[in-house]
Amino acid sequence: MLKFAANLSMMFNEAPFLDRFSAAADAGFRGVEYLFPYEFPADAIAERLREHRLENVLFNLAPGNWSAGERGLTCIPGRESEFRQSVETAISYATRLNTSRVHAMAGIVPAGADPAAVEATYIGNLKYAAEKLAAHGVTLLIEAINTRDMPGFYLTTQAQSYAVCAAVNAPNIRMQMDLYHMQIMEGDLTMKLRKYAPHCGHIQVASVPDRHEPGSGEVDYAYLFRVLEELKYDGWIGCEYRPGGKTVDGLGWFRQAK
Repeated sequence: MLKFAANLSMMFNEAPFLDRFSAAADAGFRGVEYLFPYEFPADAIAERLREHRLENVLFNLAPGNWSAGERGLTCIPGRESEFRQSVETAISYATRLNTSRVHAMAGIVPAGADPAAVEATYIGNLKYAAEKLAAHGVTLLIEAINTRDMPGFYLTTQAQSYAVCAAVNAPNIRMQMDLYHMQIMEGDLTMKLRKYAPHCGHIQVASVPDRHEPGSGEVDYAYLFRVLEELKYDGWIGCEYRPGGKTVDGLGWFRQAK
């Protein structure tokens, strides 16, 4: 049986963040994910998870200055100290929230940066993060993101993601495969899933092109969910989409899939 986690950064936005946990549980979700927890004390989030019997399956390392357009620090030369601090902060939250996966966003490549330096910085930072996280039983995820939504993003394809995992060569680094981004950049979703599923630690879904409920766009998610069952994928599927209306009104796909 497939396991779906509500993304509380995008779903249930009808309520304040800390109230979205109860909304997700009431809708039938047993897992939740979100972009960043750092605006709230870990104890406050832990209490919501405990009260509603939810598993926090994923969050991201701090991305730098999000409001200024930064989308991760991992590949940016000269920001290594800030990246390392973000790892320590993520560990403090992950251990308090019993979160077993964190995602390190690659980042936007700085204009004029030396490609070799960017690659070396990226791999070096991931090796550092993987080692630190492994001591706490946490898996490090990397995600290819489309350049239409994030122009200049460093990591953009599944082949590149797989090659990075091989270069880091740590037992706790895995691919995070977001089918929304994958469809925009590459397509051929079924074959990508079959090829990379053994190296995948998390999947995310949304319709294309509007990033609404799965099944409302050009991607046949009912078929892809059957493919994941055939592959015996036992990880979580994060619902990282923006509801087309009220969140609960658009959950027909979820009731059919679970």
